[in-house]
Amino acid sequence: MQTSDFDYHLPTELIAQTPAEPRDSSRLLVLHRGEQGGIEHRGFRDLTDYLRPGDLMVFNRSRVIPARLHGTETRSGARVEVLLVRRQEPGIWQALGRPGRRLRAGAEVIIAPHSPDAGIQDGVLIEILETHENGLRTVRLSREDELDHLGELPLPPYIKETPYDPERYQTVYADAPGSVAAPTAGLHFTDRMLESIRDLGVHTAWVTLHVGLDTFRPVHGENIGEHKIHTEWFDLPQDTADAISRARRDGNRIIAVGTTTVRTLEHVARNSDGDIAATFGDADLFITPGHQFRLVDAMLTNFHLPRSTLLMLVSAFAGRERILAAYQQAIQREYRFYSFGDAMLIL
Repeated sequence: MQTSDFDYHLPTELIAQTPAEPRDSSRLLVLHRGEQGGIEHRGFRDLTDYLRPGDLMVFNRSRVIPARLHGTETRSGARVEVLLVRRQEPGIWQALGRPGRRLRAGAEVIIAPHSPDAGIQDGVLIEILETHENGLRTVRLSREDELDHLGELPLPPYIKETPYDPERYQTVYADAPGSVAAPTAGLHFTDRMLESIRDLGVHTAWVTLHVGLDTFRPVHGENIGEHKIHTEWFDLPQDTADAISRARRDGNRIIAVGTTTVRTLEHVARNSDGDIAATFGDADLFITPGHQFRLVDAMLTNFHLPRSTLLMLVSAFAGRERILAAYQQAIQREYRFYSFGDAMLIL
């Protein structure tokens, strides 16, 4: 398949700029993969109508970090921006920067505190250690404890409005800092809805996958087989491994909340010899049509960008033609798209 096979036109006005209020008031498109197929148009609170006792829902608990830093390049005094992408070790990060000509190896950037009463010692010094062909830079931070005060949440470029409450770009259960973008399928859940799901006899489990660069990047080459996907750090703990094993043994469905959870589960399954065990590391699985899903029986997701790896992933799960037809129905019915948009349940 070619990248152009995953293209579609989306009217700009359907790109959601603000989150639904309250969280669970968004719409839900239900896509059935069975022989009869079919699409239903519901509200997100109707999700419980499609759950069964014994189902296992797996969530990504990663939390978005304030990774966008505005500062001054010390030699020229020029204003620059550094976007932290991934922590390699204490104080050492992979990052993007602009303007790139100011951020070559050896350059230093001062991120000053916002408060006029703070001193320069309250800021952060970023040293550019190395530049790479893919645009990434390896940087060293003089301190990491002030990032929450100095940085901004790195909203996707198609969101032009900053949320009045930054927590609206976090899931209610996010407690593992490390992502540069939210696992957006989880944004629809409230604490009350999670409680209602458990009251049905549905089990919940957690993984962590820190969302990285490919969330923002479409596939540019026409041959999808040549696209190199970035690795993302994940952790699947023992209690989740045990819950997955029980669900498989008892014949219950495993429902992944979000493509990041799908990627985690399928990466672990691909590298497993049968039994699922606790593991962590770098997920490098690029899921495209033809992938044989080993763990995921159903998924909850948002609507994804054209020509993106995430659109390819959901197409692998439900079929490209079926997904694109569902997207056309969503466009005709004016669903809200992308990070702050509506949800799709694929059964």
